[in-house]
Amino acid sequence: MSDLSEAPEQWLEKHGSALYRFALARLRDPHKAEEVVQDTLVAALQSHARFAGGSSVRTWLTGILKHKIMDQFRHEARTSPLEAPERLSSENQDVDDELFDANGSWRENVSDWGNPEDALERSQLRAILQHCLSALPERLSRLFMLSEVMEESTETICQEMDVSPTNVWTMLYRARMGLRQCLEQNGAGRARKQG
Repeated sequence: MSDLSEAPEQWLEKHGSALYRFALARLRDPHKAEEVVQDTLVAALQSHARFAGGSSVRTWLTGILKHKIMDQFRHEARTSPLEAPERLSSENQDVDDELFDANGSWRENVSDWGNPEDALERSQLRAILQHCLSALPERLSRLFMLSEVMEESTETICQEMDVSPTNVWTMLYRARMGLRQCLEQNGAGRARKQG
């Protein structure tokens, strides 16, 4: 029998907002975010007897939510048309070689954004980042979230989005370039020099 320190009736009140923010940051759609949070809570209620208490309730719920988000991505990948991958792969090949090394890292350092962990805690930077992710085409944003935030493998991303590894890297390049440009235009990438 599982040992829950809080009753399931309290989950929505205690964790609903955090789960919603987590889902919204990844799905970029308030209705979809609400839906996956609801699905998460239903799944948690159905399986709470199996929860062994090896982690906090929020961690357990977030794990379920991640699976529901992946299910949403799978569904959208099956129902959404692919965005001209042949055009994406042919554009900016020379620029790609100039800006990124063989591992996909920037050849030159980007502007000093300070300590990334500290910066992400600030709500202003989070708002700019969310704005910039929203400005990207939906498939590029989703791919960026899968790769950089959820740290999914290229193989998993290919399966989830029904694209080839070459298209993953091309689309990820375009997402990075779009985010970099947007972040710098919105003041998030300006070097802070104090005299």
